[in-house]
Amino acid sequence: MFIDDTIAAISTPLGEGGIGIVRLSGKDSIKIAEKIFISPKNKSLNNSKSHRIIYGYIKDPKTDKEIDEVLITIMRSPYSYTREDVVEINCHGGMTALRKTLELILKQGARLAEPGEFTKRAFINGRIDLSQAEAVLDLIRSKTDESRRIAIEQLQGGLSEKITALRDRLTEVCAHVEAYIDFPEDEIETASIKAVLESMKDIGREFHALLKTYDEARFFREGLSTAIVGSPNVGKSSLLNALLKKDRAIVTEYPGTTRDVIEEYLNINGLPLRIMDTAGIRDVQDIAEKEGVKRSLLSIENADIVIAMFDCSELLKEEDFEVIQKVKDRNTIFVLNKSDLQSAIDRNSISSLVPRPSPSILNISATRGDGLEELKDIIFESCLKNWKEEREGVVITNLRHKTAIEKAKTSLERAISALLENQPLEILALELRDSLDRLGEIVGAITTEDILNKIFTDFCIGK
Repeated sequence: MFIDDTIAAISTPLGEGGIGIVRLSGKDSIKIAEKIFISPKNKSLNNSKSHRIIYGYIKDPKTDKEIDEVLITIMRSPYSYTREDVVEINCHGGMTALRKTLELILKQGARLAEPGEFTKRAFINGRIDLSQAEAVLDLIRSKTDESRRIAIEQLQGGLSEKITALRDRLTEVCAHVEAYIDFPEDEIETASIKAVLESMKDIGREFHALLKTYDEARFFREGLSTAIVGSPNVGKSSLLNALLKKDRAIVTEYPGTTRDVIEEYLNINGLPLRIMDTAGIRDVQDIAEKEGVKRSLLSIENADIVIAMFDCSELLKEEDFEVIQKVKDRNTIFVLNKSDLQSAIDRNSISSLVPRPSPSILNISATRGDGLEELKDIIFESCLKNWKEEREGVVITNLRHKTAIEKAKTSLERAISALLENQPLEILALELRDSLDRLGEIVGAITTEDILNKIFTDFCIGK
C-alpha cells in the first residue's frame, strides 16, 4: 500500500487542558507547518534538525494574525511513530486554538486523518506489526495497572515474537514435507516421519497452552462484566455506591428508583470490573420501569458473573424466587444484604433453592461496608482461579487472536491426521500452509483491507 498524502488531526481529548496537540504525518508535514508558523528568532522548520522543539506562533497566512503561542516538534523520517515526517504542534489546551490551527493545516493541503490512521501508517510502514498496533489501543483503554502491563508486553512485541517463533517452526516442517513432494523418487524415512509428527504435536501443544490463557486474560483487556440483580429495594444501588466509594446511583426507600442499567468500572487486584447496577426484577406496568426490568434480564445473559442480592431482613418474596430461577445456571454469587438488621433468612434458605453444590453465598451490609472485601476476593477468585500474580509467558487477550490460533490449531490437527492416515503429502502441505496463514493474520503477515478497517476504526482520530 502506497501512501502519498499528509494527514492531520487533534491528538488530545476534547475539553480544556494545559496543552493540546495537533499532529501531522506525511511527506509534506514540515512544509505545511512552515506555512503557518513564525519564529521570533526566524528559525526555519525546513532546516531544523530532527527531534528538536522550536518556539513560536501559529499565524493565519491570509490575515497575518497570530492564532496561538506554540512549541513545535519535528520528527523526521524514519525516526518517528509512523516512519514518516511527523510534526506535533503543542498549543494551549482548549478547542478554539486547536480547531483553528487544524483548519489552517487542512487549508494548506493536509487531509483530516481517519480513526487510527497514524497507527495504521506505523503498521503499513513496518514500524510495528498488527498485534502491536492493537496493543496501542489496549494501552489507551487499559483500566488497571495489570491491564496496562499486559498491553505493554504486547506492544513491546511479546506476542509477536511468540507467533513468529511458531510460524518459523511450522515453516520448517512445511519445507521438509514439500521437499519430498518436489522429489517424489525419495521415500520418506520412518525417522523423518516421526520427527515431523513430533514437531507438529509439539506446536499443537503450544497452541493449546496459548488458548488456555484467553478465558482469564481477556478480562484484563475487556473488563469482567458483572451484573448486580435482585428484586426492588434489596440494596443493589447501595452496593454499587459502596464498592465505588462514591454516590453513583440514586438510593431511596421507594421501589423502582433505578430504571436503567448503570455501568461503572472498579479495580479489584488489577482486574477491571465493569459493574452494572440494574433495575429491580418484578412484574410492573410502568412502561419505563418495564424496559428497565427487560434490560436487567439482558444483563444477566451477557454478564461474566452475576451478583444476586437478597434482603436477609425479610422472608423471600415471589420476586426473589424469580431472581433465583433467572441466575441458577449462571456464574453467580448470592449476597444476603442488610446483615446489620435482624435476619429473617440465612444461607440455607438460598442454597436449598440452587440446584448445584456449594454456591457462593455471602452476608454483607452495603451501608456499613461489612463483607465487601470478601465479596471482592470471591469475584476475583471465581473468574481467575489460575491467574498468577507473578505470571510468566505470553497471554492471549484479543478474540481475533484467539480465533486465528484456533483455526491454526484445527488445520494443524488435520495435518497430523493426514500424516497418520498416509494421505497424499500434498494434503499435508496444504493444511500446514493454512495453519501458517492463520498465524500470519495475527501479526499482519497475511491480512486484508477489511481486517485493517475493522481494527483501526476502533481507534480515536489522532492516534
